[in-house]
Amino acid sequence: MSKRSGILEFAVLGLLRESPMHGYELRKRLNTSLGVFRAFSYGSLYPCLKTLVAQGWLIEETVPDVDPLAAPLVGRRAKIVYRLTTAGKEHFEELLAHSGPDAWEDEHFAARFAFFGQTSRDVRMRVLEGRRSRLEERLDKMRASLVRTRERLDDYTLELQRHGMESVEREVRWLNELIETERNGRSTRPPAEQDDNTQDRNTQEHGGQPGDRGTA
Repeated sequence: MSKRSGILEFAVLGLLRESPMHGYELRKRLNTSLGVFRAFSYGSLYPCLKTLVAQGWLIEETVPDVDPLAAPLVGRRAKIVYRLTTAGKEHFEELLAHSGPDAWEDEHFAARFAFFGQTSRDVRMRVLEGRRSRLEERLDKMRASLVRTRERLDDYTLELQRHGMESVEREVRWLNELIETERNGRSTRPPAEQDDNTQDRNTQEHGGQPGDRGTA
């Protein structure tokens, strides 16, 4: 449970680094953007938030619950929005820089990969290569086990083991492609920066200046 709590804390800090959110928004993002957290509930999320607040990594801000489509209600409860503190940002940066064996495990790797856009290239490479190494070890064990037990397994159990091996093999191929892409120099600039730079170049190529965009 402590390992899963650590993964949840990492994901919450990462999402709040993008923008402040209230609890419902966080839960929705965890469920939709990070499928590994579909099994988590409010019962797991709110203790995590309280812990992060107590550690000084988040602050709670109370904002009015304003919904222009809803009829005004007396006593409408205000929303609590969670915002990352400077200490929280620094802590998340430390977590992003970590590339040890726990970052290669199934659940933790999925969460780490979701924030690869905020992770430095060298750390991405170490995590990807570590994950590949871990899966190759797992694949070797699965193959050896299948050789030893093949004659004692019924057709359905044998097919299930083959399916498991094929899943691992597919992920290894996917990791190989990602690692090759990283080695070939995938850009690490944020998309907004890339768009701005591209737009600036296009403007200058057509004889204008960046500050002239949108003028008649």
